[in-house]
Amino acid sequence: VQLVESGGGLVQAGDSLRISCVASGRSFSKYAMGWFRQIPGKEREFVASISGVSGIADYSESVKGRFTISRDNAKNTLYLQMNSLKPEDTAMYYCVALLYYADQDVSVNLADFGSWGQGTQVTVSS
Repeated sequence: VQLVESGGGLVQAGDSLRISCVASGRSFSKYAMGWFRQIPGKEREFVASISGVSGIADYSESVKGRFTISRDNAKNTLYLQMNSLKPEDTAMYYCVALLYYADQDVSVNLADFGSWGQGTQVTVSS
């Protein structure tokens, strides 16, 4: 599967932004999907995931209540709605996909075995 992210940009603290990820290929609905982010010089960080079969979402504590992950299987598209953005949300955001049927351990398996997009930069000014 090939992934192309879009929608990043420069926003102010408190603003909202939605980033998208379009996946190529078939059987998109069977893929577990997720978002990770990374700042240069730091480890990549899990942001959110959504399982393929049940659509169960999971979030990191740092974004829970502010970010929402969703998917449109008819459009082969994954979204991340980001509200109440903070300067510490500034990072390169990566979309990840993995053909994975379980609802458990989604983020770990995405990180270790998933296919990654090229990323979209989100910058939040204070």
